[in-house]
Amino acid sequence: MTSLPLPTPQCLLFDLDGTLIDTAPDLARATNVLRQYHGLPPLAFETIRAQVSNGGSALVTLALGIAHDHPDHPEARNVLLAAYGKEVAVESRVFSGLERLLERWATPPRRWGIVTNKPRIYTEPLLEALSLSPHVLLCADDLPVKKPSPEPLWEAARRLDVLPEDCWYIGDHARDMQAAHAAGMTAIAVGYGYIEEGQKREDWQADRWFDSPSELVNALIDKDE
Repeated sequence: MTSLPLPTPQCLLFDLDGTLIDTAPDLARATNVLRQYHGLPPLAFETIRAQVSNGGSALVTLALGIAHDHPDHPEARNVLLAAYGKEVAVESRVFSGLERLLERWATPPRRWGIVTNKPRIYTEPLLEALSLSPHVLLCADDLPVKKPSPEPLWEAARRLDVLPEDCWYIGDHARDMQAAHAAGMTAIAVGYGYIEEGQKREDWQADRWFDSPSELVNALIDKDE
């Protein structure tokens, strides 16, 4: 984590999986449903957790060892997503402590939102189950492009009527930092998310790292007081 001074944000924009909500338990269960469907034993939770931010296709590859262009991949992905869609919020929870942050940013001029590569069909039921009401929500299927393109972040700022430079974008993947920088937002990386083994922090070029939700909350609450 650097000690560089950062601008106080007017708006917090979050990645979803591994940043705002711990969705790994429900996605791990769906991944192992796919394994069971093919007569394979379950994978360890931590093995699956490291791939969650890479999306459903990556989980299929992890589960079955087949690449994205394999002819059996689309059907396998459908099996996994069907299992997940039935139970998107059984064990998923907001990362501990972040509720305090969302409460502080719930009232204008402070605002918060979500920009995710997760499809809306899974995102909306998840947010509803957890009683979350972001001021803006951009999902994978809302625009022709998704992260690491900056367009979803720009669209979120436009809908909130804020300048990109007045936003923090918070994520747990290198593409989140790429999108934030391209959009002109402050790029905040969280070390508690779904980070693959061997990832080098310096390659992410984040403006700041926070290793726990409490570090992130404390830094932002201090800025707001």
